[in-house]
Amino acid sequence: MTLTVLIVEDEPRLASLLADYCRHEGHTPLVAGSLAEARPHLGEADVLLLDLMLPDGNGLELCREVRASSQLPILILSARVDELDRLLGLELGADDYICKPFSPREVMARIRAVIRRSQPAPAGEHSQPVLDQARLSVRLGAQEVQLSQVEFSLLAYLAAHPGHIRSRNQIMDQIYADHRVVSDRTIDSHVKKLRQKLAQGLPDWQFVDSVYGAGYRYDPRPAAAS
Repeated sequence: MTLTVLIVEDEPRLASLLADYCRHEGHTPLVAGSLAEARPHLGEADVLLLDLMLPDGNGLELCREVRASSQLPILILSARVDELDRLLGLELGADDYICKPFSPREVMARIRAVIRRSQPAPAGEHSQPVLDQARLSVRLGAQEVQLSQVEFSLLAYLAAHPGHIRSRNQIMDQIYADHRVVSDRTIDSHVKKLRQKLAQGLPDWQFVDSVYGAGYRYDPRPAAAS
């Protein structure tokens, strides 16, 4: 698939390197060194690579603007490595957050992954889980899988926001009606058990991704595509 990739990056050498890799992948790069330069090209872009620290403002401003009216895939490129910065970018609608320094090959791989997630599922795709709250179960194809209350709440919450990363704290707030405080390990354990149960129904499919340092994302797809 040929894409038009808008690279918003004020470091000329890095912008040029990313543009070269885009061309090698068969894509058409557009390079902008500021928010003002980027805005006129948003309508042409299929993917946005967005630096945060730009001469005329914070890239998060552009992320917010784009997400208010478009589902254009956004990958943030930033030297800011703090968890709070990553979560803020993802909360504002970015599809991925890549910390500098990075490998351009990794960026190309991340673009492929984001585009794959953004593609609509084939019509009649039988792999989409059907949740039954009254029975605390999920139907996967022809098989019904029983879940605990916490597992059902976890799946329902993530599935309501496909492709969006949810932090452990966000998940914690959603799946416990009494708003108890538990450790990150407890959330990880619930996700592990949920994955195991979903694998009973469709062993060749993957439903929940771990995103290092950020949380979890609902992204159903064949396991071979992960």
